[in-house]
Amino acid sequence: MPGVQQLFAGERVIEMNVKMNKVKLANGETLAYREREGGGKNVLLIHGNMTSSKHWDLLIEQMDPAFKIYALDLRGFGQSSYHSPVTSIKDFSDDLKLFVDEIDLQDVSIIGWSTGGAVAMQFVADYPGYCDKLVLLASASTRGYPFFALAANGLPDFNRRLQTYETVKTDGKTIAIQGAYDTRNRELLRSTWNMLIYTKNQPDARRYEEYIDDMLTQRNLAEVYHSLNTFNISAFNNGLTEGTNQAKNIHIPTLVLRGNRDLVVAAHMAEELMSDIGDNAKYVELKDCGHSPLVDDLDQLNDVIANFLRD
Repeated sequence: MPGVQQLFAGERVIEMNVKMNKVKLANGETLAYREREGGGKNVLLIHGNMTSSKHWDLLIEQMDPAFKIYALDLRGFGQSSYHSPVTSIKDFSDDLKLFVDEIDLQDVSIIGWSTGGAVAMQFVADYPGYCDKLVLLASASTRGYPFFALAANGLPDFNRRLQTYETVKTDGKTIAIQGAYDTRNRELLRSTWNMLIYTKNQPDARRYEEYIDDMLTQRNLAEVYHSLNTFNISAFNNGLTEGTNQAKNIHIPTLVLRGNRDLVVAAHMAEELMSDIGDNAKYVELKDCGHSPLVDDLDQLNDVIANFLRD
């Protein structure tokens, strides 16, 4: 039956109904979101760049029925609208505030993956009282995710961090991925993910095609790169922007997860998360996982998250 997943618990068969909904926000944007029925524990999933709520499907299927799950498409991704361009991570987190108010979602645990981790941190820092636990999965740092120019050898030049939206938009890396979107070059997208993300395991063929379909819905690539480049809620200057020092406002239990083979988020970024959030943060290394633990080792990821959320 479309929209219904069956999970086996012992000899019981549990039907998990996943619905795709849309809600119009007060700012005129419309956010799409997946809703999976469950028990009384609310969990909100926030996806990363080049994805949408679709890329959470494996975890949604796996998570304990005790959790009621919401997974939204950020502005400019998936089935959500993109009327006004984003200029910062805060634009996404302010959308999130309007979203949770509109559907009356409170007492929620949030899991933010990659860019979604930055959005989740900004939301928790700005709007205390909504989120009770925070999971940062392969997350951007509290000090952002730097965007470096390319050197003559085609590798990042770590001495040339791009400064403006225009330079990010016209950089070769942005042009390559945007060009793949514009020409629907599925093979370039696939090779990029195989090189950086699916370096151990790959999704099954059908699901991989659906993921590529999903990537092609993105309408805000350069804006996301720029927003990550300028994001900084630490107490430090990150080489481009002064920190807002809002990381100190994250007072809830926080789980920082990073795969030991992650080629996208460097180890020092997880260290910055731990340092800036402080005693509220706990670090767990995901063994033999890259930037997508959902594909590399779903059981390990699910167990670690479930144990944290249940404590």
